[in-house]
Amino acid sequence: MKLHDPRPNEGARRPPRRVGRGHGSGRGKTAGRGTKGQKSRAGSSIPAWFEGGQTPLHVRTPKLHGFKNRFRVEYDGVNLSRLADAAAGTLITPDVLRHDQVVRDRKTRPMPIKILGGGDAPREVTIHAHAFTRSALEKLAAAGSTAQLISWPDGLPVEAEAQQADVPQPDAPHAESAAHEAAEASPPEAAAEPEPPEADAPEPEPPEADAPDVEEEAEPGDGSDE
Repeated sequence: MKLHDPRPNEGARRPPRRVGRGHGSGRGKTAGRGTKGQKSRAGSSIPAWFEGGQTPLHVRTPKLHGFKNRFRVEYDGVNLSRLADAAAGTLITPDVLRHDQVVRDRKTRPMPIKILGGGDAPREVTIHAHAFTRSALEKLAAAGSTAQLISWPDGLPVEAEAQQADVPQPDAPHAESAAHEAAEASPPEAAAEPEPPEADAPEPEPPEADAPDVEEEAEPGDGSDE
């Protein structure tokens, strides 16, 4: 046997099946494709992931786009402008807001209330809410109203110290700058300039070593006079 002589074994290569050659062949007329339908037409090639036109699985599966905080708290926001008509001395609570249809009454999914700083604040009222913006607190304080922070979902009042700790104080930077300016205006005594040295004091008198020289000059004169 040579390299150009090998041949496949008997029955290893079968001729292709010829379809559409009459009823007697068993593959006549429809050629094994069935009767009608998309797959019986010429040129039909349907991908394996095609689902007949309905939304495919790779589209209706949720995607992980970005980051979603599972512990994020969503609020029902209420601007101060919607509470501006409240009479003085009124107590405004989340139940009152839901009863007056200021916020939606979500029975299946209740949400905490957050007071926003849009508009003018009502005067001399007390507002109970689960959260306040900084601008809302400033406007309520200027209008003489009281903002009481309550917990969610219990609705119990939160202490004022915790409320002040959660809300940054806007005047804190001004106080620090004023203290810094005062410190620069009056430096501490330890940094005072030292007293000048006693360099301007009068010079000491010349030593008495020159006195004998004067006396020696005067002695010859006295002897000649005699």
